[in-house]
Amino acid sequence: MDRKREMDYRCVQCGFGIKTLFVQYSPGNIRLMKCENCQVVADEYVECETMILLIDLILHKPKAYRHLLYNVLKQESPKFKGLLWKLTIGYLLLDVYRCLVLESGDEEWGLSTSFSSLVWICRKMFTDVFLGNFMLLFTFLLVMKIYPSRCAGTPWCKDFLLAILVSSYFKIFLVAMMVWEFPSSVIFIIDLFVLSSNTMAVKVITESGMSKCIGACFIAHAVKALTSQDSYSPTDVMAVGGISWRV
Repeated sequence: MDRKREMDYRCVQCGFGIKTLFVQYSPGNIRLMKCENCQVVADEYVECETMILLIDLILHKPKAYRHLLYNVLKQESPKFKGLLWKLTIGYLLLDVYRCLVLESGDEEWGLSTSFSSLVWICRKMFTDVFLGNFMLLFTFLLVMKIYPSRCAGTPWCKDFLLAILVSSYFKIFLVAMMVWEFPSSVIFIIDLFVLSSNTMAVKVITESGMSKCIGACFIAHAVKALTSQDSYSPTDVMAVGGISWRV
């Protein structure tokens, strides 16, 4: 573990630490370095197109996640903090839009809806999204702390936050629902892809068994869903601007 933390990069095949991924002799002329542990090229994605990386991420290949989390999105980079904020804001906005789509499927939003009602609805949505995602991250940290993995010495909160944000890239498909009309059931398909992608990202950063990571992700997402549902009591209904809204 100390070896991995001291090195700047990781081998995408075995996760072993490595000082550099390639040696550049001249512009456009590089030689990829081999891993000392597994004796294969440490990171072949250096010479691959972005589309190849995207396809491997969709296929849930661990080496694609190692490349992205360890060799591209480096926490030591001066731009890392700004990138983390951008990813967080984008993730939360997509989550808000997801909630709005689900609620609009159940409620009728007419032109008679007042501005104050829309402000109240948006404020409640943001509150639920923030609370739900806080519980998601908290549950991840709690479950993985109870059953520590081989990388227990890593900065847990930042690692988990980065892994969750990056591996939730399937949420970007929600943007398509702004342009084309899809049934709300598509959202649940996206949620399943996000769950499976989160599982692979957690497995990569914790080096834990697949069953443990599946359990942690399932529990965390279940807690998030229950938190969002509990914020809407089915017995308390109030009319806001002509809309029957659950609070």
